[in-house]
Amino acid sequence: MRNPHNDTPELTPAPVDGPERTCILSRESGSRDGLVRLAISPDGHVLPDVRAKAPGRGAWIGVTRAELEAAQAKGKLKGVLARAFKGAALTIPDDLGEQIEVQLRRNALDRLGLEAKAGKLVIGGERIDTAARKGQLHLLLHASDARADGMGKLAQAWRVGSDREGSDLKGLVLPVTRTTLSLALGRENVVHAGLTDASAARRVSEALTRWLHFIGPDRACEPCADAAQGPSAPATLADPASGPAQTGI
Repeated sequence: MRNPHNDTPELTPAPVDGPERTCILSRESGSRDGLVRLAISPDGHVLPDVRAKAPGRGAWIGVTRAELEAAQAKGKLKGVLARAFKGAALTIPDDLGEQIEVQLRRNALDRLGLEAKAGKLVIGGERIDTAARKGQLHLLLHASDARADGMGKLAQAWRVGSDREGSDLKGLVLPVTRTTLSLALGRENVVHAGLTDASAARRVSEALTRWLHFIGPDRACEPCADAAQGPSAPATLADPASGPAQTGI
């Protein structure tokens, strides 16, 4: 599925692992890790299940929040959900899009927190600079209120350490402030963060991809504009097979 965040030729789609699912709205298929699952509660309410853990039948979406809400306003969402859930009596909350966004945001920040606890994330300009110049950096992240000069210096260190001087390789500006990022990581005043483990970078990338795709380009920071891939290729903000992440952002 095309993601308005991603038109850069540097990002190479990752192979789809595991079973594919089909978006009930666009009818395009992709890995379940790149789509969002919807489930129904015992009382018939349609709820987001972004970690795909709820029991019973589910329906999958791979569109943006704006596309979802447009389909809901036109009544299309109700019809496709009725078919997906075999005619069960359903109640679709008016704020379904908001609920999905909140869950995707929490999921991405929780993943960052888990990687920090596992010791696979470094914070602080000096530590990130050192890791980057040693070729150890796989993903570079910034709070939305980070200073441009600080981001530029770390991006340059990353390009040097990954032998990509002259390229447009740079970090991803998250649509959250340093306050939110600090709370997610359990640290104080986190402005920049770097993933130094390839597998951790891929896991974080997958979570960020779904979140940024869903909120759409108008909601993300401008430097994020081509950061995330669509659900048909969900996991290549970081590519451990080719060394440091080829984000092109």
